[in-house]
Amino acid sequence: MNKNDIKEAGLKITQPRVQILKILETSKEKHFSAEDLYQLLREEDSKIGLATIYRVLTQFETAGLVIRHNFEGGQAVFELDKGEHHDHIVDMKNGKIIEFHDEIIEQRQIEIAKEHGYKLLDHSLILYAEPE
Repeated sequence: MNKNDIKEAGLKITQPRVQILKILETSKEKHFSAEDLYQLLREEDSKIGLATIYRVLTQFETAGLVIRHNFEGGQAVFELDKGEHHDHIVDMKNGKIIEFHDEIIEQRQIEIAKEHGYKLLDHSLILYAEPE
């Protein structure tokens, strides 16, 4: 993703949008709350306020650039929508979010829907766990 993705999504290219998109693209972390982004931007001496970050994230979500997750026990987090399906494990001790993809689980969910007379259109699988 880059500045052109902002424009192609029907949004004007602005400094806050570019800075937020850059963090989402380049960070090792993949899931961010608005507060996480605010702290990272402050470390870069950015003057972007928390309200602007929320507004940009909502605009990005509407435009299909990010996905919002509302995991249990935590605030909303956002990740870039790369068009690739994956599921999540949420570590309930430290809040860490782990992405995974398992083809057997994917196939089984399709089969279960079919067994009940349904065609699976979409799904979200979130495992809440703690370290052993």
